[in-house]
Amino acid sequence: QKNSCVLPEDLKNFYLMTDGFQMTWSVKTDDTPMPLGSMVINSVSKLCRLGGSSMYTLPSAPTLADLEDDTDEEGNGDQPEKPHFDSRSLIFELDPCNGNGKVCLVYKHAEPVVSPDTEIWFLDRALYWHFLTKTFTAYYRLLITHLGLPQWQYAFTSYGVSPQAK
Repeated sequence: QKNSCVLPEDLKNFYLMTDGFQMTWSVKTDDTPMPLGSMVINSVSKLCRLGGSSMYTLPSAPTLADLEDDTDEEGNGDQPEKPHFDSRSLIFELDPCNGNGKVCLVYKHAEPVVSPDTEIWFLDRALYWHFLTKTFTAYYRLLITHLGLPQWQYAFTSYGVSPQAK
């Protein structure tokens, strides 16, 4: 209600069943547990909006919308149109990815009451967008399939997974 959004049906059903999800797992090396996998879906209260103006910033402070590059090709080929940090999109962080980027729920073409037509995108640390899936259910399956291994989202970028993560 705070953001005038209707959650997609699959995500709404997920939140009706459980308020978020966090699972971490470790491996033992030399009898010492080493953290390895982390799977996170933010709770509803932590589903923070990205790119929205904050009342705590200075009036002249730069925003994410100021960093936007209008020269990007929009919707080229089979790639959907990239999200925008300005009023054209509503963006909510689903997973902070341990600081390696952010998995986001994106409402495109935002209007006062937004329809639940959403997509899941990965925002890397350089603030480039990478399309992941059309639905939350498909993203949840990807998360489980990749076991929450570090930086697994980069497999869906042109960079690929880092040598350290491999």
